[in-house]
Amino acid sequence: MAERRPEAITEAVWKDLLLRLAPVSESYLRDLLRATGLPFDLPWAGVRQHDFQELEESLCGLWRIYAEAMEAGDRERARYCRRQVIAAKDRARFIAANPRTNPEKKAEKEEMAQWMLVWLETPGVFPAWLEARKRVR
Repeated sequence: MAERRPEAITEAVWKDLLLRLAPVSESYLRDLLRATGLPFDLPWAGVRQHDFQELEESLCGLWRIYAEAMEAGDRERARYCRRQVIAAKDRARFIAANPRTNPEKKAEKEEMAQWMLVWLETPGVFPAWLEARKRVR
């Protein structure tokens, strides 16, 4: 990073670092890169889910990239978007299932996992579903 001094974490930077630092995991690399404070392009940024606002921004951004990829026939990018959402859903469920998680956080993570399930099962209706869901939340 110091050598190249990128202005943002783009696809090219992401892929280059994955290659250079192999066999680093994507989640570990993502955490390291977030600490730089540099802007992080989707889908390489993954799904942020510290709160509902972050989750909404991540899922809507990934939905746009997913829809564009599907329209362009870029199955690899579409699958990558889905993998990010699946991994985030699994993390949310893991936190919710932890007996040490307080009831409020458990309920929050269960709701977040539900958002991600809707995204995964019916991506085409996700934006409309999200707007309706926010009205009743």
